[in-house]
Amino acid sequence: MKDSLAASRELELVWPAAPYLDGYIRALQEGWSPDNLRAEVALEELERIRQYPDQFLAEQVDHEGKGPAVTLPDGSIVRRLPGYKQWMWDGEFCGVIGFRWQPGTADLPPHVLGHVGFSVVPWKRRRGYATRALQLLLPHIQKEGLPHVELTTDPSNVGSQRVIAANGGRLVERFTRPAVFGGAEGLRFRIVLV
Repeated sequence: MKDSLAASRELELVWPAAPYLDGYIRALQEGWSPDNLRAEVALEELERIRQYPDQFLAEQVDHEGKGPAVTLPDGSIVRRLPGYKQWMWDGEFCGVIGFRWQPGTADLPPHVLGHVGFSVVPWKRRRGYATRALQLLLPHIQKEGLPHVELTTDPSNVGSQRVIAANGGRLVERFTRPAVFGGAEGLRFRIVLV
């Protein structure tokens, strides 16, 4: 078996497209969710793909925030921000990394915990894929002109903290998540881009 550094070098980010969709579907069917806060997103996405696969793929890259509204963990619904997702690929689907922003500012609305989110399928974890995916994504984010991006994680999620730190992230605060996210403690990290 290859070491994790060599394996992560083979990782690439691909734009969601039909040639990769079967792998994404398999991951959802295996119980993986692209949303770390709402596991039920897996079933919702499977249904959307079943009904409208081309539309689903098109909505993964939404630079204008015109896609469908977003359901938060408490069930409330909010307007979608501009953003996009890229899929981690090493010859098969490995996970997703996404970026969202408000044009003209690094600030985010209170219901958006961070600019970047990522999720690796369980059978591909501990290979350095999330670290490499974030490394590959940051140059794309710089094109949006933001001075920094913020990422949040649970205090117990040491793996995500290591991913963020490996990409230059620094802890800026411990905070209490808004009630819509359960009010638990969170950690906010910042990666400076300029």
